[in-house]
Amino acid sequence: MNDLRRTPLHDEHKALSARIVPFAGWEMPVQYAGLLKEHHAVRTAAGLFDVSHMGELFIEGAAAEEVIDGLVSGDLTQLPDGKALYTVACNEGGTILDDLIVYRRARDRFLIVCNASNRDKIAAHVGKACEGRVSFEDASDRYSLLALQGPKAIAIATAAGASAEILGLSSFQLTDGSIDGIPVIAARTGYTAEDGFELFTENQHAPALWRALMAAGKDLGIEAAGLGARDTLRLEGRLSLYGNEIDETTNPLEAGLGWVVKLDKPRDFLGKSALKKIQAAGLSRKLVGFEMTGRGIGRHGYPIVDEAGKHIGVVTSGSPSPTLDKNIGLGYVPAALSAIGTKILIEIRGKAVEAVVVKTPFYRRQK
Repeated sequence: MNDLRRTPLHDEHKALSARIVPFAGWEMPVQYAGLLKEHHAVRTAAGLFDVSHMGELFIEGAAAEEVIDGLVSGDLTQLPDGKALYTVACNEGGTILDDLIVYRRARDRFLIVCNASNRDKIAAHVGKACEGRVSFEDASDRYSLLALQGPKAIAIATAAGASAEILGLSSFQLTDGSIDGIPVIAARTGYTAEDGFELFTENQHAPALWRALMAAGKDLGIEAAGLGARDTLRLEGRLSLYGNEIDETTNPLEAGLGWVVKLDKPRDFLGKSALKKIQAAGLSRKLVGFEMTGRGIGRHGYPIVDEAGKHIGVVTSGSPSPTLDKNIGLGYVPAALSAIGTKILIEIRGKAVEAVVVKTPFYRRQK
């Protein structure tokens, strides 16, 4: 692990006896008290995640909206100040460079958060589009990102001394504020299918912010949570993972992300013409959710087969669901086999095991 990077919270993880694993070029905590305990804490109370490996890109200038709108599938002209937009950036062929959250901090000031594995690619892609038009900073090495997620996130933020601006946020809003006197950019966003906050702070403040939140949540059931729980939580919510459900071999329409593709938005965007052709031709495959009805777990990369054993698709993600107590997964199948209730077979160690296509998300929180 010598060549791997460490987040500013590495010592906090070690103090909590986290199991550290390599992930996207970083040493990251996969679990602390255990995946099940951390998963259930997020569903019933709260979990605190270190996601400082993610990329943060700041774009400012009068033409900032125009530049970014030309790179993403969503319509930034409809995004109010102080709001966030989940979207994708595509290449000319209409396949996915990365999925992103674009935050409009003000009329001419934006923050883009990208995946750690795609940081260099997306920073170069966005930076090139900004050249000579607006200011661009890849601030990923300057900022840490903590995610406080779960039904008690508001109570914990309150106990930690979050400023009124933060406590007043609604879903997908963001603001500048403070927690325990620490300056943060706070967003009511997340990747767990629960309520909560994502908190950006400069690196020197990250350990103090972590400790303040953990202390405030001690009597409210907070757990430090690692990548393992983050993965099972996002899978239950049918949230795509880059490198699994989406990558440069997949387009957003077949990935079930057609709702973030605004082909009728006023401005042209990279990949728009290709996506129009894909839409007109019809999809040959679709990403579906499935539950195992036979014994076994359909894992990432396992073949989906027909009754004759012919490979017809692939599992992109799969695991036991701690919340639902079922074995669930996502995978690409021919469009003709994508209807809810369709029986499919997952090849597990050479044996075809029965599964059924089900409605997603697998889990939806009570609001």
